[in-house]
Amino acid sequence: MIAGAIFDADGTLLDSMPIWDNAAALYLEGLGYVPEPGLGRILYPMSMAEGADYLIARYGLSQSREEIVCGVSAAIEDFYFHRAQPKAGLEAFLRQLQERGIPMAVATSSDRRLVEAALKRLGLLSRFKGIFTCAQAGAGKSRPDVYHLANRSLGGPKPQSVWVFEDAFFAASTAGRAGYRVAVVRDPSADEDREKLEQLADYAMEDFTDFNGFYQQALK
Repeated sequence: MIAGAIFDADGTLLDSMPIWDNAAALYLEGLGYVPEPGLGRILYPMSMAEGADYLIARYGLSQSREEIVCGVSAAIEDFYFHRAQPKAGLEAFLRQLQERGIPMAVATSSDRRLVEAALKRLGLLSRFKGIFTCAQAGAGKSRPDVYHLANRSLGGPKPQSVWVFEDAFFAASTAGRAGYRVAVVRDPSADEDREKLEQLADYAMEDFTDFNGFYQQALK
């Protein structure tokens, strides 16, 4: 039985993980600098402010921390508003769930405004009961709060009857420990954890073209 579905946004619904690796590089290129290889990986564990401080020190930028944060944020915003694309097969997958009366919601670590803009532009926003963020829930995905928040919008079915779609190991682990059934969707950003993800998951998907395989598993 499947009583509901909760989808992560970045790397799951949207092919958007590269912008988080490349936004700072795009900003630097706009200023005429050549970014160092692997800049995204260097900045990944830092906050936006810490990343700005790194760019100032590493590249000798004259811009203030606030100007850099705004510039990088503008590159990210432009991507979501104009260029972010869905994962393969997503529109048909969501339509088939909706046709079967299965309610859906989004649980994301990203800014709600960005995810909403991308889904609206792609014609997918109306498929979901709502978009729920870790900021709303008061905790990141190391805790299940955002999944529980999204689940309440689906009518609050038991977690065991709700599927959570994720691409990241730590988030998928959290959802599984909270009792949700977990479908992992492959994203290149998480390939180093692919084996662990497949072992953890109730179902592993290459992309959303695999509706029949998923639905058969969900009914077990």
